[in-house]
Amino acid sequence: MEFAFILLAFACGFGAKLLGLPTLIGYLTAGFVLNYLGYQSTDNLQSLANLGITLMLFTIGLKLNVRDLLKKEVWLGSISHTLVWITLVNVSLAGFTWLGLEVFADLDFNTHCLLAFSLSFSSTVCIVKILEESGEIKTRHGKLAIGVLVMQDIVAVLFLVIVTGKIPSVWAPLLLALFFIKPIWAKILEIVGHGELLVLTGFMLALGGYQLFEIVGIKGDLGALVVGMIIATHVKSAEMSKSLMGFKDLFLVGFFLTIGFSALPTLDLLMTAILLCLFIPIKFIIFFKLFLMLRLRARTSYLASLVLSNYSEFGLIVVALLVSIGWLTAQWLVIFALAVSFSFVITGLIYKTSHNQYARYKDSLKNFEKTIRLKEDVYVQPTGAQIIVVGLGRVGKGAYSSLTSILGDKVWGMDADPV
Repeated sequence: MEFAFILLAFACGFGAKLLGLPTLIGYLTAGFVLNYLGYQSTDNLQSLANLGITLMLFTIGLKLNVRDLLKKEVWLGSISHTLVWITLVNVSLAGFTWLGLEVFADLDFNTHCLLAFSLSFSSTVCIVKILEESGEIKTRHGKLAIGVLVMQDIVAVLFLVIVTGKIPSVWAPLLLALFFIKPIWAKILEIVGHGELLVLTGFMLALGGYQLFEIVGIKGDLGALVVGMIIATHVKSAEMSKSLMGFKDLFLVGFFLTIGFSALPTLDLLMTAILLCLFIPIKFIIFFKLFLMLRLRARTSYLASLVLSNYSEFGLIVVALLVSIGWLTAQWLVIFALAVSFSFVITGLIYKTSHNQYARYKDSLKNFEKTIRLKEDVYVQPTGAQIIVVGLGRVGKGAYSSLTSILGDKVWGMDADPV
């Protein structure tokens, strides 16, 4: 990576930090500025970006419980949202074509559906970054959002298999053996200790999972996620995730820079991207209404819907595929790159004040809740408590244990992570 990339990424990231904005907004800005100044993306930068995404999905797997994906609010909420979204956006795009907007003029029904499908995904990179920075990745709404993202990744893999005709190898079923060799990895993780060998083990597992899935014709990123999920139940998973955090965040800077390198907009393309971003509130409303229908709390529904309201880098992959087979013109790749970038900025800015927003409108939002909630969302209130310990991390647990030994059941503990 050239020094100019690092320098400008730091300057823009530092500037965003001073303004109280998520640093990813600064990195996106740096990518566009470098593109404007005539710099080109390099193979090294692309490799760093790919490595960052692989490590990110692996660390998501380390924090993910398979049972979370089997919850109705996750799988049904995700699938229902995709179907409703595609229907509404498809109708809107057809309306733009009927109105004679130039960029939509040559699109047919099938292309409308594929564009709507491309816009239905939310960005794993953006959302995980925001949740980690706010310390909410293990909260109820954070786990819900991650579960939806994983379901979308599974749909993405199936879509690529169908469209590209890339059928998984006959050896793909052998990947099930990964679950049976879990005791071997558990023993290895116990032996590697807590130093640099643990970090190296994390890299090996993430990249190994990626390569294994690629070899049998399945998207490699899914392999990194699955291997992370297999390791997730081990006592070392949390420590491994923390040890990889700095590497993952550093490599993801490369990803945000590559987004900026992908497009230099004209005014027409810029306005079209902004037009697509006007659909983002619709994405929020659909998620919010569906989560409430599935008997989630208004707070959980609001926060999860808000962070999921953006477009995904996967949309760029779909559009690039459509451009390569001649279904779309190359200008759509620029439009989508801009729309994805703008959606990152919008989510980063809006989610920053999400809790204040909910506090302001909670009385109105609670009116939409179902009277019967999910069992998981019914919380025992600390009636009669004299002391509440907020935050049950290492320090909180120690404080809780000490106080309980003195005051007994008059001490209660509270934490955003249910576990």
